[in-house]
Amino acid sequence: MQTTDIEREIRTFLVETFLFGRDEELRDDSPLMDKVIDSHGVVELVVFLQERFAIRVEDEEVTNDNLDSVNKAVAYVTRKLAGKA
Repeated sequence: MQTTDIEREIRTFLVETFLFGRDEELRDDSPLMDKVIDSHGVVELVVFLQERFAIRVEDEEVTNDNLDSVNKAVAYVTRKLAGKA
């Protein structure tokens, strides 16, 4: 899967689930935590990533370094998918 496809999937999920279709509010490097999603939203994001990309998100991987922006989430999923190959 291409990085652009991963980015599009994650962006679409975030916009439709948390921003009510207002994609102009979501920048690639803008923090998600407490701005776009709350702690319940993190759980929803993790479930989405696991189901959509068939990866396992370990508890210790749920960090700002991995999931606090579109760019970070895309990089995280890309690393996880590369590790499966």
